[in-house]
Formats: sequence, C-alpha cells, structure tokens
Amino acid sequence: MLISLLLGVLVGAVLGVTGAGGGILAVPALVVGLGWSMQQAAPVALIAVAAGAGLGAAEGLRNKLVRYRAAALMAVAGIPVTALGLRVAHAMSQRILLGLFAAVMLLVAVRLLWQAIKDGRNDIDSSSKLARIDANTGRFVWTWSTGLLLTGIGALTGFMTGLLGVGGGFVIVPLLRKFTNVSMHGIVATSLLVVAIVGAGGVLTAVLYGAVLPLAVTLLFSAATAAGMLVGRYVSHRLSARHVQIGFATVLFTVALGLFIKAALND
Repeated sequence: MLISLLLGVLVGAVLGVTGAGGGILAVPALVVGLGWSMQQAAPVALIAVAAGAGLGAAEGLRNKLVRYRAAALMAVAGIPVTALGLRVAHAMSQRILLGLFAAVMLLVAVRLLWQAIKDGRNDIDSSSKLARIDANTGRFVWTWSTGLLLTGIGALTGFMTGLLGVGGGFVIVPLLRKFTNVSMHGIVATSLLVVAIVGAGGVLTAVLYGAVLPLAVTLLFSAATAAGMLVGRYVSHRLSARHVQIGFATVLFTVALGLFIKAALND
C-alpha cells in the first residue's frame, strides 16, 4: 500500500508540473513498482490520471482557459476508439507492448528536448494554422479543416488511451500547438479536460471488457495522484517551462530504458 501511495504522489506531481503528459508515467509506475502486467496496470492508471486531469481541468475552466467545444469534439471522437486500442493491446504479447510503450516515451522525450533546445521559438502566424482562434471573438473559427483536425486528434488520443492506458496529453498538446494558434495555457487546460473525459471512457470500456480493478490499490493510487497533482500545480508556477521540459524528458528517457530492459528480459 505504501508503494502505491508513493507512486501515486509521484505521478500526480509530474502531471501537475507538466500540465499534460505526466500521465504517461502512471503505467510504468505500476508495472515496475507493483510488478503488474501492462493490461492490469492500464485501467488503474487511467482512473488515477483521469481524476488528476479533472482537477487540473476544473482550474482551467475557472480561469476560462478551456476550449470546451473543441474538447467536447475531441472527447466524442476519442471515446469510441478506445475499444479498438484495448482490443489491440490484449492481442499483443507483454514484451511487444512494453517495447511499444518505451518507444512512445522516447519519442515524447525527444520532442520535449527539441522544444527546450529551440528555447521557446514559436510560430505566431495564425494564417498557416489548420485551426485558428478569431482575434475578435476569442473563439475557434469553425471550418471543415478545424472539425477534421480536432476529430483526428481525438480519435488518435482515444486509440492510444485504449492501447497503452495513458491519458493522451502527450498527443493532444503537441498537435494543438503545431496546428492551432491557441495559447499554451489554453492548450494545456483543454488537453486536461479531454484526458479526464476520454480516460473515464477508457476505464468504462476496460471494465466492460472484463478488467478487474483492485479496489484498495485503485482508490489509494488515485487519491495519491490527485494530491500529487495539486502539489505539482503549485510548484509549477515556480519553475521555468524549459527546466520542466528538460527534467521531464530526462525522466522519460530513464523510464523508457528500464522498460526496454524489462521487455528484453520478459519471457
């Protein structure tokens, strides 16, 4: 139980500091810390991540940062696809699934380091974006390209949620940053709302497919993650974005290496 508590606080703190994407550590924490399989860890991790993301999204809603129409569209597109990701995950061997998860973590780490090296350079020309915010209304200009972009992001998020048991912030944040002119604070807040909704849908899908959730561990891990999330959000205001990116990327590299080793040794 103590291990679950410590792991939950750690995952929640990272989720709070990074804003979105820290949930990618929840599954490895349970796999390595408790010795669970990926399939066992995924639904428990999703409950914890969805709860933590929900707290962050509530803060974003209070501050009017969430693009709730965009979030709703991404969630509607993502929830049905979680079942497909879940079926694919159960068809894979533990070794392949661990290796795939480690590869995803490495890709996320490389992206974070590349952003840190660029040191905040950002394309502010909204005319080249597939979806953009109208400067006069402060809302999305809804076109076919806007709808298709957000639907695609939501579907990809749902698939990765079902496949790997992750929240999907590592998918949503970079894609919204690249293809829209939404502010970074708005992107993070919107991502957290999508993660909370799609994650909850992923948990329900997993249960319908027969997943068993150990009640005590699930509740303790989720509560600890929520507490860590609040601590992380408080600390995040005292850290520079560049240092957060470099630190988080380093953690991802380390965990990914451990997962590769575990996958290689797995029978």
